[in-house]
Amino acid sequence: MAKKTVASLQTSSKRLTKAIKMVKSQKSGAYTFVESVMPPEMVNEWLAKK
Repeated sequence: MAKKTVASLQTSSKRLTKAIKMVKSQKSGAYTFVESVMPPEMVNEWLAKK
């Protein structure tokens, strides 16, 4: 399960996107959220990784 682009951030001339992914812990089984700021072109690749 993952949430796609949550917010678009603009800093000077670069356009960045903040993505949030929900990851299940193998030890406890609890879910945690992993956030990352990256160019919009890399979001789908980042969400596809396990």
